[in-house]
Amino acid sequence: MSQAKTEGRRSGWSLFKKFLAYYKGQVHIFVADIICATVVALIDLAFPRILRTLTNGLFTQGANAIMDALGYLTIGLVVMYAVRFGCRYFVCFWGHVMGARMESRMREDLFDAYERMSFSFFDRNKSGDLMSRLVNDLFDISEAAHHGPEFILIGLVEIIGSFVILGSINAQLTICMAIVLAVLIAYNLWANLRMRAVFRENRVRISGVNSRLEDSLAGARVVKSFAAEDLERDKFRTSNDAYLNSKVRMYHAMGRYQAGIAALMGILYTVIVCLGGWLIAQGQMQAVDLATFALYISLFTTPIENILNFTETFQKAIAGFRRFQEMLDAQPDIKDAPGSKPIRVTEGAVSYRDVHFSYNSEDGEVIHGLNLDIRPGETIALVGPSGGGKSTTCSLLPRFYDVDSGAITIDGQDVRSVTQKSLREAVGLVQQDVYLFDGTIAENIAYGRPDATADEIRAAAERANIAEFVEELPDGYETQVGERGTRLSGGQKQRIAIARVFLKNPKILILDEATSALDNESERAVQESLGELSRGRTTIVIAHRLSTIKGADEIATIDNGRVVERGTHDELMARGGTYAKYYKMQFGNVLD
Repeated sequence: MSQAKTEGRRSGWSLFKKFLAYYKGQVHIFVADIICATVVALIDLAFPRILRTLTNGLFTQGANAIMDALGYLTIGLVVMYAVRFGCRYFVCFWGHVMGARMESRMREDLFDAYERMSFSFFDRNKSGDLMSRLVNDLFDISEAAHHGPEFILIGLVEIIGSFVILGSINAQLTICMAIVLAVLIAYNLWANLRMRAVFRENRVRISGVNSRLEDSLAGARVVKSFAAEDLERDKFRTSNDAYLNSKVRMYHAMGRYQAGIAALMGILYTVIVCLGGWLIAQGQMQAVDLATFALYISLFTTPIENILNFTETFQKAIAGFRRFQEMLDAQPDIKDAPGSKPIRVTEGAVSYRDVHFSYNSEDGEVIHGLNLDIRPGETIALVGPSGGGKSTTCSLLPRFYDVDSGAITIDGQDVRSVTQKSLREAVGLVQQDVYLFDGTIAENIAYGRPDATADEIRAAAERANIAEFVEELPDGYETQVGERGTRLSGGQKQRIAIARVFLKNPKILILDEATSALDNESERAVQESLGELSRGRTTIVIAHRLSTIKGADEIATIDNGRVVERGTHDELMARGGTYAKYYKMQFGNVLD
């Protein structure tokens, strides 16, 4: 039990040190924040002490002495509360900016961790949970990073100094205090109305961050296949910076609000002291009554409420930072091997050698000793029953998953010995479920090559048979496609995806059920584009519509994770095996 406690303390201390590391670069603001918070607390405590001194000293010395000193007293108090105003503004504005900057750094670190992960990570984790870790958890951590030291310090100082309260109420002073409080309430309502727009903008900006994150996570396979992690980081950083700027504006408004409240409270204190002194001079109030008013002004209740409210935030922050650190400590299943080099594809020969693979040990193997050689420039079609391992076979080539045993080579280079980025740049992928990112048609075509020129984008669109359609649109290539391409038809999205691969210009091509969800007219147009795309490239085609792959150089039937037969369409039909059976099921007795 003691060993477990010791390990728990070590773990907690290690976590705390990692949290403190995010104060790096913000130490000067943190120190200034603590100093200002201390000054605010000391000024709050100084007021009742000043009041006691005045009550027992100056205010007992007669009217003339009081009136002579009252002007100086007023100036002194105004200066003191001007200092408090400045300190309170700094604590609220720059303290929150410090927390927001820490939150922004954590958010980028967490997003970078997500981008490092392989497909299996996204298979295991829900997008909503990943987004919650990045948005909600980090907000609580940010609040704790700023408010924790402030609430604890101010609370301890003020609570200790506010236990003694004397009671006795004066009607005239109460009326004056009520007037100041009415002004305070009116200011609070007015300031909150003005801040609504700022808070609304902040909600819009965080929605933009969430949308960008969900867009990237949902399109993780496209990102990986185009090796576009750096592009996604840049796009995310843009949205994230916009959110940070909106938070700075929000906290600036909050700083003005809090400073205004502090100023009105200062006016309240000043009115109580000066009017109370005048009433004492006129013999209408006892000095002890003035002390009572001073000690009643929230020195006791406010810090207690703050600390109680902060307790919940503190607990959320601890849990949130643990969840955050879990993601940062997680290691991707697929990494570049030490000393790995960029792949060099000269011909495009692909070879699977006794490949075994399972998604997890509990479900058993999906690929069982698969052997498959694909010649340079050859188009080979993979057919077979659903769940037979066709898509998995293709996913292993660009290392979306790693083989359990055996090897996959491209021009004799094991895919595990080359960098993931170069490998995925060499392999183009067109899938059945096309993912288009929220943006323009041009941005989606240029996804694999963000530096592509307008002429290059147009040329890719022409080769994909989509240029004529795009150029007839009012905004042309600047037309917004909507989230996941919702403003386009299936065939149009498919041809944009093909144009994207044309622009990428990979040596090896994978077509995974690229036309299965299209109508006949769209399928014919897309088939023409695919034929142009695959010309001169090593191409692997997965298709259930067997009519679409009759022209393939070879057809391989994959069943139970193995190649069970291979040959041309005519050869396989003559053998009367699995392929012939599926073909007859689709076309009856038609054999040609």
